[in-house]
Amino acid sequence: MKKFLLISLLIIGFVCSFAQGRKGDPKLTEAWDPVPAIVSPGKTSQDAPSDAIVLFNGRDFNAWTGKDGKKIEWMLEEGAMTVKGGTGEITTRQGFGDCQLHIEWRTPAVVKGEGQGRGNSGIFLMGQYELQVLDSYNNKTYSNGQAASIYKQLIPLVNASRGPGEWQIYDIIFIAPRFAPDGRLQSQARITVLHNGVLVQNNVALWGGSEYIGIPDYTPHSMKESLMLQDHGDAVSFRNIWIREL
Repeated sequence: MKKFLLISLLIIGFVCSFAQGRKGDPKLTEAWDPVPAIVSPGKTSQDAPSDAIVLFNGRDFNAWTGKDGKKIEWMLEEGAMTVKGGTGEITTRQGFGDCQLHIEWRTPAVVKGEGQGRGNSGIFLMGQYELQVLDSYNNKTYSNGQAASIYKQLIPLVNASRGPGEWQIYDIIFIAPRFAPDGRLQSQARITVLHNGVLVQNNVALWGGSEYIGIPDYTPHSMKESLMLQDHGDAVSFRNIWIREL
């Protein structure tokens, strides 16, 4: 009985001390260090933040290289770059891992084909993990292959597609996978995507690299790899591409 009473008194004392602490000095819970760096946001939604790396400014392909290091044959006009079917994908010269990526894209205004044959391209983070680009406005296809899907893996929460010929926006937070020195997977890649301001992928884990046939799996790679834009044969355009390393 005495032991129980002692324990009860200790508990009451702890609760009272905690309550007094909440009424005490608020400075005890203030953190002054480190001080976050100052980053200037763009004046408009079209502008990159001050600490971003601009990958495409509408004027040149300086941040990119063509397939196997060849000259890029995509079209460059009116501040956008457009896929020239059959000339191959393009990749960034610089590699990236954890990042925030902003990219704007547009499928052709004149609709041709259906399903996967209509305004098809893709954004391959680290050259392996595909966020699908597709004209998914009144266009039926498999759900894990429509716009904003992680191709053949993760279905978007909703279809936020604009119509053919309209500019669309992806804002992406990507966390790269981690591998042990022996190549074992330590943690999966994760991605959050907003499509035209609408959340469509909510911090989801990727199953592995994107595969057209078969089950996705992880292949060990470095912490930074090039971003790739796909040539799927359709005249898909891109503009205003910037990235922030995290």
